[in-house]
Amino acid sequence: MGYKFLIYISYSYAIPIGNPLEQEILKRGYEVKWFSDLDKNNPDLNLKENVLNDITEVINYLPDIVLAATDDVPDFISGIKVQIFHGFLSFKRPEKNNGEAHFRIRGFFDLYCTQGPSSTNGFKLQQPKHPHFDIVETGWSKVDPLFPLTEKNHSKTPTILIATTFTKRLSLAYNNDIFNEIKQLSRQGNYNFLMVMHPKLPEELKLKWQSLNGENFTFFDTTNLIPLFKKSDIMFADTTSAIQEFLLQKKPVVTFNHTFNHNYLINVTETNAIESAFKKALTAPNSLIENIEDFINNLHPYFDGKSSERVITATIDFLHKNKNHLKKKPLNLIRKYKIRKRLNFFTLKSYNRPFTK
Repeated sequence: MGYKFLIYISYSYAIPIGNPLEQEILKRGYEVKWFSDLDKNNPDLNLKENVLNDITEVINYLPDIVLAATDDVPDFISGIKVQIFHGFLSFKRPEKNNGEAHFRIRGFFDLYCTQGPSSTNGFKLQQPKHPHFDIVETGWSKVDPLFPLTEKNHSKTPTILIATTFTKRLSLAYNNDIFNEIKQLSRQGNYNFLMVMHPKLPEELKLKWQSLNGENFTFFDTTNLIPLFKKSDIMFADTTSAIQEFLLQKKPVVTFNHTFNHNYLINVTETNAIESAFKKALTAPNSLIENIEDFINNLHPYFDGKSSERVITATIDFLHKNKNHLKKKPLNLIRKYKIRKRLNFFTLKSYNRPFTK
């Protein structure tokens, strides 16, 4: 039997989440289409041949399974709705607020394909209060290309990947002292720096950091971070969720002004402490690596690169299983209205119908 999949995203940074899923779907001989509800003009998405351009095409496609790297998804699209997540639980804010954001049940999804015990347990705690969804722990598709892990060829000049978050008060990209410190270190030539920035950061800020491009500094305007992860010995970051992805390699991360002193990170609060933290990280202390291993075994204990395979199997199994144990989803009238308004649904005369349950 053939199945029709829809990969539903909002922003360009979700494309690397969908790519391994697309490969797995096509490998099995099934059909797959993409749709972005916000970032429709992204060139990375437009390079694909199987993109649906508007909500009318999405409705007419009649998918069996919708894989959503978003917080919500239109209820009026056919098929089961599967949450595949646009990031890890980032541990960047106080635990109560962070948990609420990551585990908020918005009432749109039938199935959550969770990344590891930390996310699985969080959703299981929500399930008795919201008994309209199932949970299957699969691992996260985005990190499939990271595995199997291979030993990096060490050079005399260590490579440090700089990654930043979007939130202004948390992002190191806005910090002039850090900019000047990295500028000085790159000119000294003791380190080779690679840098990526969150795609939603201002263009003028990207241009500022791009001005450091030279023999020991390279700025990358990309959302495909895994090749950069593999090239790097350590990471320098703020609170970006890329930290969790990088740690899966069991490589150290130095953070600047992280909101928590996690024992699996080397955190500094002063720019004059950055280089000494780099030197410490590059020695990969045993105690630090042990803490990293404990953390990632709870975050994402899958190192086989087959999470996409597990996701597709789980969604097909769920499509066919008896779902009588699940309750009806909440009405969600306000959220449904906002989605319809965002997608210009009300202008589609042939689909202008009442809210569905």
